Amino acid sequence: MTASTQAGTGAGNNVLAALDAKHPTSFYWSLTLLATIGGFLFGYDTSNIGSALNFVPYHLAGFALGYLVSGASLGAAAGALAAGPLTDRFGRKGLLIADALIYAVGAIGSAITPDAAVLLIARTLIGVAIGADSAIATAYIAEYAPRGRRGSLSMLQQWMITVGILVAYLIALVILSAWPHSAATTGWRLILGLGAVPAIVGLVLRTQMPESPRWLLRHGRYDDARRALDKLGVQATVSQVRDTATLLKFEEEGQKSARQRWTPGVRRALIVVCVFFVFQQITGINVPLYYGPHLLGSLFQNSHGKVATTIAGVEVTAIMTAVNVAATYLGFRYIDKIGRRKLSIAGYSGMALAAVLAGAGLGYLGGTAKIVVVMVGLDVFIATFAMGVGGTGWLIQGESFPTAVRGQAAAIAATVDWLANFALIEVFPTWQAKIGLGWILVCFAGLCLLAIMFVALFLPETKGHSVEEITRLFEQPARQAIPASDQHTAAEQHT
Repeated sequence: MTASTQAGTGAGNNVLAALDAKHPTSFYWSLTLLATIGGFLFGYDTSNIGSALNFVPYHLAGFALGYLVSGASLGAAAGALAAGPLTDRFGRKGLLIADALIYAVGAIGSAITPDAAVLLIARTLIGVAIGADSAIATAYIAEYAPRGRRGSLSMLQQWMITVGILVAYLIALVILSAWPHSAATTGWRLILGLGAVPAIVGLVLRTQMPESPRWLLRHGRYDDARRALDKLGVQATVSQVRDTATLLKFEEEGQKSARQRWTPGVRRALIVVCVFFVFQQITGINVPLYYGPHLLGSLFQNSHGKVATTIAGVEVTAIMTAVNVAATYLGFRYIDKIGRRKLSIAGYSGMALAAVLAGAGLGYLGGTAKIVVVMVGLDVFIATFAMGVGGTGWLIQGESFPTAVRGQAAAIAATVDWLANFALIEVFPTWQAKIGLGWILVCFAGLCLLAIMFVALFLPETKGHSVEEITRLFEQPARQAIPASDQHTAAEQHT
């Protein structure tokens, strides 16, 4: 670990300025990995159902079948909404610990379920943990991450999601290949239940995390804030911590009531983040990731055996999720250099082209040519989403709101994200039956074009700003806030 930064050096008595100027140490990265273990579980627990779906013995159909796949998303919406006021009142750390416990209970319940009702309840419970964690994790990271690496640190959430998805399919592949005759008895239960292992590890290790220093400052816990800052490599006296708290209170002066804290800029930020999340979901990324084994197995396997067809689908989906992991790493490397707006516009552009390519392959080709074109199209679709769209959404959710309402605003945004996710995944089976997968991909391409227009018009560039500066950025009229070249000038004028 590098030497600690003295809060008074080059930053007056503002300990948050010293924190923003820090170079992330190994502790920062390990803390962020621990904060994003919920992202891993998010990926694992929303994807493992795709491999188990063909073997669940409860003969679900229609709405019930859609709910089995998407019920976790509906629970996530409820969990995210509940997490907002709780995390603003009780802190980020305590809620992250509780989430890990709920994950574990839900995974174990899915494995030992005696009937369909218990399985659906367990999947919903997992969703509650997913939603709460998604509302809290990036907000927590944004409150300690240095401004120059906040994008990279926050992108770990999306990277962990992709790793969780990949691990879900690799574990399913091992279980189904090694014990094919047990797939319909213990195999699918093991696939669902293994999510309890990382959840229990997270439950234990999250107790050692420091609380968010910004949250501690707002709640007058100065000694605790000083100790948290010390863990983050910023040495400060209680007097310096008090001075910083006074600065924060001065900035919030005149906004004592809840209504006054929700300024036009905060509301604008919330609308932008929510709409970004809606586009993130309805452009279709989770269709190949959730339904991949169910949809693609027959395309790549001529055998009519359920296990063989499912294994083929899992293999294909595992390839796509490996692409997802690798591409997310590229986004992680470049988001603080290229910026949020350019990367997301590039991501949606690539998704639109790739969706049209895959749709054309499904509609007009056959044999090997069809397989090659569909795979290339879907892989590029997933890769461009991972590089430019997936992590960007969770990043702006964590960094775009003031500390006073960050938990609530991030929770509302996460709720919108999960409701959009649920709506698409729930309606997909019926939609596919009506127009087919190829035309659905064309529809996704059209939605990507709308997303590009939205980002270009309404998303300001937040690269290089502290979270306090971003709050002021959204207070500007929309036309002034958007051009990236004007961002630093505008922020300096406000300060």
